[in-house]
Amino acid sequence: LHKLEGPSATYNMPLALRLKGAVDHEALRGALHDVIARHESLRTVFPEADGEPRQAVLEAAAVDFGWRVRPVTADGLAGALRDAAAHPFDLAAEAPVRAELFEETDADGGPSHVLLILLHHIAGDAWSAGRLIRDLAAAYTACREGGTPRWPALPVQYIDYALWQRDVLGDEDDPDSAISRQIAYWRKLLDGAPEELALPADRPRPAEPSYAGGAVTFELPVRTHRALASLATASGASPAMVIQAAVAALLAKHGAGTDIVLGTPVAGRTDETLDDLVGFFVNTLV
Repeated sequence: LHKLEGPSATYNMPLALRLKGAVDHEALRGALHDVIARHESLRTVFPEADGEPRQAVLEAAAVDFGWRVRPVTADGLAGALRDAAAHPFDLAAEAPVRAELFEETDADGGPSHVLLILLHHIAGDAWSAGRLIRDLAAAYTACREGGTPRWPALPVQYIDYALWQRDVLGDEDDPDSAISRQIAYWRKLLDGAPEELALPADRPRPAEPSYAGGAVTFELPVRTHRALASLATASGASPAMVIQAAVAALLAKHGAGTDIVLGTPVAGRTDETLDDLVGFFVNTLV
């Protein structure tokens, strides 16, 4: 996707954290450096060799993560965050993480801070965000006290996972390999599935994706939630399965036919040794 579009903000993951109280700028910068040193995925670039991308892990000291402290007004904060979050990463040469500290003056004349950590999706997922923030908090506490973070060593790094996956799945050119068998399974299962959901729409699909979208929020009443949970229990299913069935039924009712193919995000962390890693593991299950 990066090669098709060029550097863009389409797959940027911004994490904006409001920091309360006094902030030690140097300790925070040092803590960010410690976290980047801990997780190789945060300092991996993807240059090409003979037309094929490869992973190249940078030395921690060589990583420029765009650190700067920026004074902003309260009115200008949202716009400044949006602009910073739109940074176009060059994945071939630039580490996939950036950090900026925005310092605004509050109504009482004191400073207030928002830390923006910008992560490209190739290096992390939603699960990773929690791990990254947890490690940053530990590192910042240690740096403020003049020490180094005392966290347990990571049992593996992302590159170990990539090599393990390649070893387990084998080569696509080998018809007896695990990956060949799994691809054949999914091709057979999805044979004849529609390429896109044919729903009547109030506007044509654009020739090129704009990535513009919206969100609609709603709440399930307690009574509905209890009924959903009861149906799931009676059916030997999970509440997520019941909701997915309801979505499929709704789409069918709106003219999408009866062969509804839905994608469900899965964490992809099938081994506990991956739990503490920052990296891209999420996948989509049909």
